[in-house]
Amino acid sequence: MNRRDFLVRTGLLLSTGLLASPSPEPQALAELTAPSELDNWDTIRAQFNLTRDRIHMAGFLLASHPQPVREAIDLHRRGLDENPAEYLHENSERLEGAVLRAAADYFGVQPTDIALTDSTTMGLGLLYGGLRVRADQEILTTTHDHYSTAMSLQLRAAHTGAALRQIPLYQQLATVSQEEIVETLVKALRPQTRIVAVTWVHSSTGLKLPIRLMAEALAKVNASRAEADQVLLCVDGVHGLGVEDVRMEDLGCDFFIAGCHKWLFGPRGTGVVWGHPRAWPVANAIIPSFSGEAYQSWMKGIPPGETLSGVVMTPGGFHSFEHRWALGEAFKFHQTIGKARIATRIHALNHQFKEGLAEMGHVTLHTPRANDLSAGIVCFEIQGLSPEEVVARLHERGIIASVTPYATRYARLAPSLLTSPEEVNKTLREIGNLAGRGA
Repeated sequence: MNRRDFLVRTGLLLSTGLLASPSPEPQALAELTAPSELDNWDTIRAQFNLTRDRIHMAGFLLASHPQPVREAIDLHRRGLDENPAEYLHENSERLEGAVLRAAADYFGVQPTDIALTDSTTMGLGLLYGGLRVRADQEILTTTHDHYSTAMSLQLRAAHTGAALRQIPLYQQLATVSQEEIVETLVKALRPQTRIVAVTWVHSSTGLKLPIRLMAEALAKVNASRAEADQVLLCVDGVHGLGVEDVRMEDLGCDFFIAGCHKWLFGPRGTGVVWGHPRAWPVANAIIPSFSGEAYQSWMKGIPPGETLSGVVMTPGGFHSFEHRWALGEAFKFHQTIGKARIATRIHALNHQFKEGLAEMGHVTLHTPRANDLSAGIVCFEIQGLSPEEVVARLHERGIIASVTPYATRYARLAPSLLTSPEEVNKTLREIGNLAGRGA
């Protein structure tokens, strides 16, 4: 059997037809143990194997897997270890289709509009590396975005000759408002601005952008522009995914990129890129896909006739299949708990934490206190202590924190579904007891 025949036989050419309508659940997934009742936060916490001798406040870096995700990974790993070729042949199309349908249900979109990736960084590189931007057009981003966004855009600008411009979205974080952010963005637009690339929740400060309001403002600008010159809004949404109770239509952006192994509790090494159907034609795939009509046409030796969509933006090749195929369980886990319930819980814990920090004279809180300007990350400073010293001292007290990986560095904690009000209060007491040089 040659390579072409093997790929056909093993089902690695996921067809859009398979995603058009639900198919029976793959037998492998049907065999999984259903999650126990998730009716209270203790039973939800019990789904995770996190150590109990720590207060885990850095889960936004890399998730612990809940029971349904762990079991799915183990099931697929056993199948691949015992009989790789047959397990791949019998399950690959249906398993990947099940993942896409679970993600589509969560986002409120079509499965064919989603590409599967390994991380936020991979998604940013795939999207920005292939966006069609003319040399006379401009990419507009901000000074608040992560290295992965900045570098992906720099590479695209260098390749296309398009201009790349960075702007701050606000003057002072302490006084920032949704109105200031939107007005600043609109004033920064130029006739040649084609791409606006932003981050939903800033990992540098915890600020949450009003994506919907920004999208509405850009829609007004686009109303007077030719289609080829309209502004596309691209969002790194990794620290909002799994926190906020929104669907893609609620955000109103054109592209949404996120890793799924943070707040969503998905398998490590998974991510998604979603694009609106009107926006996908502006993207070019930069890694050959094994999915869609183009690949099937190549197999048959006939010219392809395919409209670009998320399906053909998913990179081809062989992946860590046991993790990718278990991703659907993470979306289902969140859906079972309830997206609105999750958002309410995380915001309540973060409100409790921020209000406690704001009362401490030796602490400077940098994350906005308002829910419409923050999500699950809280950044702060303690007088007389470096961020690294804060994290080290909290670790000595059994609290896992982190430092923002930016030029301006803060200590960073994130109350989540895996922390309790009691743990938030204990963390506040320990921070209250920390005193630095000159404090």
